[in-house]
Order: sequence, then structure tokens, then C-alpha cells
Amino acid sequence: MSRIALIAGRGALPGLLAERLSTEGQAPLLAELEGFESLSREAGDVLRFRLERLVPFLDHLQDQGVTQAVFAGGVHRPRLDPALIDPATMQLLPRIMAAMGQGDDGTLREVITLMGEWGIDVVGAQDICPDLVADAGLLGAHSSKPGDRQDAARGFDILRLTGAADVGQGCVVARGQCLALEALPGTDVMLSQLAQLRSDGAALPEGGVFCKAPKPGQDRRIDLPALGPETVRRAHAAGLRGIAFEAGGVLLIDRAAMIARADEFGLFLLAEGPA
Repeated sequence: MSRIALIAGRGALPGLLAERLSTEGQAPLLAELEGFESLSREAGDVLRFRLERLVPFLDHLQDQGVTQAVFAGGVHRPRLDPALIDPATMQLLPRIMAAMGQGDDGTLREVITLMGEWGIDVVGAQDICPDLVADAGLLGAHSSKPGDRQDAARGFDILRLTGAADVGQGCVVARGQCLALEALPGTDVMLSQLAQLRSDGAALPEGGVFCKAPKPGQDRRIDLPALGPETVRRAHAAGLRGIAFEAGGVLLIDRAAMIARADEFGLFLLAEGPA
């Protein structure tokens, strides 16, 4: 009987997917990369693994009848310990290092390729929980204004350029000016820094729109950008008017709580159709 592996990183998404799979009567194999734990042992046995022993991990998935895998949650490239690399994984090291040299997208594409070589198809979180992504339109009680939509269009233009360079999936635009660009530290750091700049009295345009979208050409089975209630809180703290994101291309973690918080803070949530 075929089985799905849930390979978890940090955040709320792994728990949501584990619950959905359990509700549907599936018993996923739960796995976490060491250092990025998020799943409780109460959810069942959780297999911890290291990249230095990637081949034994893939062999174990195969032995357990795993034919599909879904990646969920945040990770960054761990520091590899050469002393822990087993001989079989050592044979793959040139491929892995070459992929890592091509940036995050290149690394993730190689991960998907390797999984396929072990007979494991990677599926997206949105395939497990289709309600994690939104159709185009406004969510919540507050509408965007023409100036907001112009800022959103400008933001998506910026993300197409930066995404092609494998840099970030988010930015903030106010009155046509890019106030912040997401880099490796992530969305929370970007919005917190913008809030601090405004608190310090920096001469910045008022308002603004936080824009979020996948990178152009990104394989959407893995590493889709995500938004949640905490993102809404930080956007409000940064003085923004709303959040615009690509419909079907951004995971909404706890959509009801996101909308409730946006309504409370007076922010709009706008799902834009892909360009």
C-alpha cells in the first residue's frame, strides 16, 4: 500500500497538513530535518534526519512504502558536517553542491529530482489542502483604493525581477516607491525593520502595500510563499494599508484568523490573478 511522507520544517503548516491527512484516514510518515522541528511527538512517531545521511533517509522512505512526499514549513540551508556523510550520500555530494550553487530554486529542483529517482513523487501542500490558496478577489471587509492597486501592480513587477534573480518573494511599495524587499531573513524581519524605521521617524511615504508572490518559473510543489495572522499583525504595525498576493500561488495559514485580524486592523487582503 502506498504511503505519503510529510517532510516538515518550522511553522504551523506541517501540523495543518498532518491533521488533514489524518482526517482523510491516511497515516503519513512524519519526518523533520534536524534543527527545524515543529511537529509534536504527540502527533505520532517523527523521524529526524540529516542531509549528511540523505541516501539512508531516502532508502528508509522507500522501505516504508512511501510513493509521495509533501514538504511543508520553513527551513534554510543547514551547515553540513563532513564527518557525518555516509559513503552513499558522498556519491551524491557533487550534485548537491552544484545545485546549492544555483540558489534556492536550483537546490529545490534537485531535491525533487532525487526524490523521483527513489520512486517518490513530490506533491504540493495545496494538493493536500486546496483551501490553503485563494481565488482572485478581495478577502474580508476592507477594499483597496486605486492608489493601492497601483502600488500592488508595481510590487508584482518588482517581484518578477527579484524572483528571477532568486531573491525573496515579498516587497513593500508605497506611492510607487519600494520601501522594503524580502531577503534571506524573511517576511517578519522585513516588516519589523520597516515598522522600526517608521517609529524612528524616517521620511517614508505613508501607507503602502505588502506584496507576496512565487518566483517566476518556480516549481509550485515546494516552497510556496505563505501568509498568516502574524503577517497581518506585522503589516499593521508597519503602517501598511493592506496585503496583495498572487491568487493560487500563496498559502494562507489560518485564513479565517487572517481575515478577522485584517478586518480588525482595517487592512485589505487582495488576491490578484497571476500576470
